[in-house]
Amino acid sequence: MNKQELIEYCESLKGSLNKFINGIDVNKIIKKIEQLNEPQKVTVPQFVADWIKKCKTFEHLISLSFALNPISWEENRLSDECIDWLKSTSNQETFARAWLDGYRIEKEKRYRVNVKNIRTRQGTLNRSKKSGVFIFSNPEENNLYGTKFTRKELEEAGFGEVFNSPLFEVEEVEG
Repeated sequence: MNKQELIEYCESLKGSLNKFINGIDVNKIIKKIEQLNEPQKVTVPQFVADWIKKCKTFEHLISLSFALNPISWEENRLSDECIDWLKSTSNQETFARAWLDGYRIEKEKRYRVNVKNIRTRQGTLNRSKKSGVFIFSNPEENNLYGTKFTRKELEEAGFGEVFNSPLFEVEEVEG
């Protein structure tokens, strides 16, 4: 029996009057059957999603083997982070699944940066949502200032050293 035959069998059980048989909702069973054999999307980092998108939108469609070829990584100037990720055997399988079945993008870690040993609540790095200018102020986000940043955002703004500096405390925070 294949999936479609099983769905048709369940449909026949419903009859014309009632979708419930002995307390079982046949429609819910059918929904579960329809999900069988549907590949689950894997989760990949943003830089991997960017590489897949780039490969699939080239003028001439790029193959999976090209996308996993180290020569193509160098030619396309992939980041060291992306290359390191792609070198891993288990990540190559994940990459192939993402290529074939689709993917979800891993939510990037976010960080709050505080100056150490500041007694007031004015020691948290903030960025104006309007101008993009950074200041030190309160730790709470509001409609004017954001206080949670990805590593990439901090590095691009010139704050990459906060992760290594004894002057700052960097804490991982939710979204």
